Amino acid sequence: MDWIERDLRYNWHPYTQMKDCENLPPILIERAEGIKFYDSEGNAYYDTISSWWCNVHGHNHPKIIQAINDQLDSLEHVLFAGFTHKPAILLAEALVDIAPSRLRKVFFSDNGSTAVETALKISFQYWQNTGRPRRSKFISLENAYHGDTVGAMSLAGRNPFNKIFAPLFFDSFRVPSPNCPHCPMKKTKENCRLECSEPLEKLLRKKNKEIAGIILEPLLQAAGGMVIYPIEYLRKVAELATTYQVHLIVDEVATGFGRTGKMFAVEHAGVEPDLMCLSKGITGGYLPLGATLVTNEIYYAFYDDYTQNKTFFHGHTYTANPLACAAALASLDIFEEERALERISQLIPIFHKKMEGFRHLPLVEDVRYIGMIGALELKSLSGEERMELKVHREGLKEGLILRPLGNVVYLFLPLCTKEEELEEIVHRCHRVLDRLKIETEQNLLTRE
Repeated sequence: MDWIERDLRYNWHPYTQMKDCENLPPILIERAEGIKFYDSEGNAYYDTISSWWCNVHGHNHPKIIQAINDQLDSLEHVLFAGFTHKPAILLAEALVDIAPSRLRKVFFSDNGSTAVETALKISFQYWQNTGRPRRSKFISLENAYHGDTVGAMSLAGRNPFNKIFAPLFFDSFRVPSPNCPHCPMKKTKENCRLECSEPLEKLLRKKNKEIAGIILEPLLQAAGGMVIYPIEYLRKVAELATTYQVHLIVDEVATGFGRTGKMFAVEHAGVEPDLMCLSKGITGGYLPLGATLVTNEIYYAFYDDYTQNKTFFHGHTYTANPLACAAALASLDIFEEERALERISQLIPIFHKKMEGFRHLPLVEDVRYIGMIGALELKSLSGEERMELKVHREGLKEGLILRPLGNVVYLFLPLCTKEEELEEIVHRCHRVLDRLKIETEQNLLTRE
């Protein structure tokens, strides 16, 4: 029995209909270097989606590997209740130094979903601790995604991925997403006055005494279809949160650590959130880690005698794992030593210009981009089912790892991508779309 047969006998892969593996089995990856994977047969693949948006500086970076190895020599793990360790202390200091100025305390967890769950529970309990228990509900955007745990899913837009779990969700409020290509208010770029923010303002005006917080991904709804929205909308949400005294919770799990061209997406708007959720790129993509940053005001609402029951009863076994913290510290060092943000500031305009080159293609409905993230929304084609599977298959033929979100093909590139690698990735993407166009035309002719 070969490795793939053994895999399919025992493993259940995420976001995968396992029956698809009969015709398109998993690829056995044996090693990685830079922005490329190499499989068991020696084929190379560009990691164009940063291994589900977490790889920042490339695979097998010697500094991160060395940091993990060095930490292994002294301490692999210790519970974080009543104990601490230097990597966690140093990382908390480093995160506070680079985060928006009001965020002064760090609560570590395991991943993006748990970072969001932590933020929701902190916000909810804050209002209980401060004598305002009616503030118990949250507002999120339609089309949102904040993770796969029940609390995070409760704030997501209803979609094929989570609708079966809807009976488990708690009640929350949702307002229209600022989806400019498909404006919910039927406006164009020329006549937009941020009318999409009006339902949020109306809801807050009417229900603010029931609202604990507003959660959103700043500037980019990632899993919601790589929807990029205006900086002005984010500023408006922050203004409304301040006006109606509700928490502004920013989910920077996907957008943090340079993805949008700045360390955090909120920096584009100069927004100061009350809570910020981090994960994915925090360790450079090497080990799982999550963090929820909060203001001192929120932190001190929990600071009391233990018997007063204001303690935050929440935690995870691997909270602040020393190996993960060491990897994260090394990743932040790389940002400075390799001037990662400065380097990509030179590459981003080139990338965006190349994305514009897709706009004329027959299959492309819309092109959008921010930082090192680009998205192509393909036209909906009658009778063309499972377009995402076709794109994935054709991408593999071109040595590209592509996992579309429905009809949205996207690039979520590592920050270490070189210009010549970018050229090659874009060129291969064109070939993928050309072949899909031919296949689609042939299928339509056959049906006729």
